[in-house]
Amino acid sequence: MGPNKPRGRRESRVDRAILALLEHTGIEKAAAASGISAVTLWRWMKQDKFRTRLRVARREAYSQCVGRLQQASSAAVATLLRVMTDQASPAGSRVRAADSVLGHAADAIELDDLSERLSKLGRASEKLTNENEDDPSYRGELAE
Repeated sequence: MGPNKPRGRRESRVDRAILALLEHTGIEKAAAASGISAVTLWRWMKQDKFRTRLRVARREAYSQCVGRLQQASSAAVATLLRVMTDQASPAGSRVRAADSVLGHAADAIELDDLSERLSKLGRASEKLTNENEDDPSYRGELAE
C-alpha cells in the first residue's frame, strides 16, 4: 500500500459527500446517503477547499439545469401558443397564455435594449481609456 491509497479513498468519500449534498436536504441526510458521519461532513463543510469544490459542483449542476430549460423552451412556447389560440381552451387559460407570451416578449426586448446599452458603454469606456492612456493624471500619476 502506497501513501496515496488512503488519500484516494478520502477523495472518493469527499466526492460522494458533495454529490449527496447536491441531492439531499440537510447535512444529516447527505451524510447518511454518502456513508460518512454527520460530524465528519460538518467538519468538511468548514474547510475552504471543500466549500469551493461544493460551490463548483453546485454551479455545474445549475448550469446543466439551465441547459435543460433552454432545450425545453421551444416546446414551452409551442404549448403557450397552442393554448392561446385554441378556441376550445377555457378563456382564462387563453388569457393567461397570452399574458405570458406578451410578458416574455417584453422582457426579451428589455434585455436586448440593456445588452445594447452595455455594449455602447463598453465601447465608450474603451475609447476613453485609449484616448487618455498617455495622460499621467488619468492614470493617477502626478504631472510634473
